[in-house]
Amino acid sequence: MTLLVPFDGSALAEAALRRAREFATYRDEEVVALTVVPDDESFATERGWIEPGEPYDPDAVCTAFELRVKEIDEDVTFRCERPTPGEHPTASTIDDVTHTIRTVAGELDVSIIFIGSENAGRVSTPVTSVGSPLSTDAKYDVHIIRRVE
Repeated sequence: MTLLVPFDGSALAEAALRRAREFATYRDEEVVALTVVPDDESFATERGWIEPGEPYDPDAVCTAFELRVKEIDEDVTFRCERPTPGEHPTASTIDDVTHTIRTVAGELDVSIIFIGSENAGRVSTPVTSVGSPLSTDAKYDVHIIRRVE
């Protein structure tokens, strides 16, 4: 089985990746860091992936995240996905990201998802977090990382 870490470059995502690697040593499981990079420039700007007005290159974002993951732990498998926009007309970018994470989790037969989120758990259903929708799926356990230390 596999431990999955949705990785957005935040300090909490980095902490989640480190904790997943520690946990993996006890379970002898692979760790996969998954970055989901939508074609939504405003999403990238809001998350600090690019500066306002800077050209948005999703492939460059993927490469930067892969380098960061390998700096943290070179044994982690990195995967970058570009979500297809949801079929439902009211689907948000967060919905598309969440759907992509769930799809990859199913493909990899994930046992645990490690989510770094300051929102999950503090607000019942935060608009900007994938933590809440992912935690409702009983196919895997979810560990929410709320502190970087």
